[in-house]
Amino acid sequence: MGVEKEKVLGVSFFQGTVTAACNLARKGGLIVAPSGPGMASDLQSRDGYVKALLCADMCLLDSGLISLWSKFFRCKSLVRLSGLAFLGQYLKSTDWKKEKALWVMPNQQDSDRMLDWLTKEYGFCFDKNSVYIAPNYPQDGAITDPLLQQKIEQFEPSNVFIQIGGGVQERLGFFIQSMGKLDTSILCTGAALAFLSGRQVKIPQWADFCFLGWAFRCLANPRLFIPRYFRALKLIYLLTRYGSKLPKLNLRSNEI
Repeated sequence: MGVEKEKVLGVSFFQGTVTAACNLARKGGLIVAPSGPGMASDLQSRDGYVKALLCADMCLLDSGLISLWSKFFRCKSLVRLSGLAFLGQYLKSTDWKKEKALWVMPNQQDSDRMLDWLTKEYGFCFDKNSVYIAPNYPQDGAITDPLLQQKIEQFEPSNVFIQIGGGVQERLGFFIQSMGKLDTSILCTGAALAFLSGRQVKIPQWADFCFLGWAFRCLANPRLFIPRYFRALKLIYLLTRYGSKLPKLNLRSNEI
């Protein structure tokens, strides 16, 4: 039986349970969970981002707005599976003694908090050498990172957890995917690990289930997140105009 998917804005989203998603992801490949704000800002402006979503082995429907839009305007219920719910279940089902993990983190502070939380949560001592502090990647265009490639080839991880922010991590995941490590799971789940570790505001399970994670982020840091989610309302326009089709790209000169 094939994997059920639903195409929205040209992207084929996985439709199934969190357990099924974790089992499928563990077989290897690029797994992405694009946020609504990320899709609203990048689907028409960043070719590398679009390519990563289209080439991903599994794309999770993280956006509550897309799910609600489909329910009310298409009369079709879509299974929303947030990056937070997926990552939480994936970490719980990981055999840390058998599966090597490489963590791609934005800075040392996030890395230290993440390692402390993982050790307390799972009782496993994680090697600091399993962390890669990412450089400042370009905001547009393709991403390459020879140092990360070398580390992956030497470390041979079962799982690569990329936690450097939407719009960038998908393109970095696509770069790793292009290395041909077919049995390596490349997991791009936004800020999910920062929520779990407490580096960002904690989002209760019920709030995530009720599509209210955005509200917790806005309350915790209104100056950053209220403008971000306000700009994300562009997604309504894209959904109304394009539906299941990929929006027309308006590329910058350095994206061509």
